[in-house]
Amino acid sequence: MTLTRTVTKQAATGSLIGLALGDALGFPTEFNDVPAILAKFGPWRRLELQGPATAHVSDDTQMTLALGRGIRTAMDRGVLAPLRMARPVREEFVDWYHSPDNNRAPGRTCMRACMLLDGDRPWQQASQIGSKGCGANMRVAPVGLVPGLSEEQRAGAAQLQSALTHGHPTALAASDLTARAVYLLAQGAEPLGLVGQLRSYAYENRSRYHTGWLGDLWTYSQDPTPTHFIERGWDECLAVLERLAGVLRTADPEIDPCEYTGDGWIAEEALGTGLLSFLLFPDEPVTALRRAACTKGDSDSIACLTGAFAGAHLGAGAWPKEW
Repeated sequence: MTLTRTVTKQAATGSLIGLALGDALGFPTEFNDVPAILAKFGPWRRLELQGPATAHVSDDTQMTLALGRGIRTAMDRGVLAPLRMARPVREEFVDWYHSPDNNRAPGRTCMRACMLLDGDRPWQQASQIGSKGCGANMRVAPVGLVPGLSEEQRAGAAQLQSALTHGHPTALAASDLTARAVYLLAQGAEPLGLVGQLRSYAYENRSRYHTGWLGDLWTYSQDPTPTHFIERGWDECLAVLERLAGVLRTADPEIDPCEYTGDGWIAEEALGTGLLSFLLFPDEPVTALRRAACTKGDSDSIACLTGAFAGAHLGAGAWPKEW
């Protein structure tokens, strides 16, 4: 893919707007099953943004913006590196924790971790090592959109931003894979081969613990080695990617995607169901968002991931001007 095409497509703008639109579309439907959503809002293919004047984003978009600002601050100071990134992202997360706008169903893991980050303790002591909630990969899209990163930087940054709050190895791997998917789509990868590329990437990185980015995080778990720790996460993500690959050709778009790849409350299921919703309608981004928002699971997080993928693939022009 040429640089000209990338600029013309405006993948970063498309991805971040898509993420916010998916979040806003799914926010009113979260915590409802599909029959309840249909009863409240009508047919899913005609789902519209809700609100008398503006649609609301939730903590998904708020934390995505916090991460993006933190990365921008870090890169204004030099090459993206662990210590240079950790401090400004940590500060942005703590600012979000204290914000009066942080009143839209924020996740308990994020709130607990950000409370602990508000101080001088090493961030590894604040990380919730037992949590693999989707709060880590719902916000990671900016890492996949930063230009000029090496694969090591992109993977390390994706896992570090997860580890600040969600230290479970599956949250780390799912964040890495989500950023990878956004990056590949922004660079022009075809949706048809995306799952295969992600599975190959997961196998290649399955035993790699990024010590430079994660430090001694693994020692807060019960695992005997860092390799054992990180392999647990990649294996759970590989399982959902294999499930996704198995249903892609036969999945019925009229059936809730959660029935195939999980409800999305945990990281690997959010990745799988967000990808499935996108891949059911790779060239119909609004339909993909509507399908993702009309789900029984974590609808806003599933839809924000779907929007991030669709926007990275199709660019800023994918989204209706009235939205």
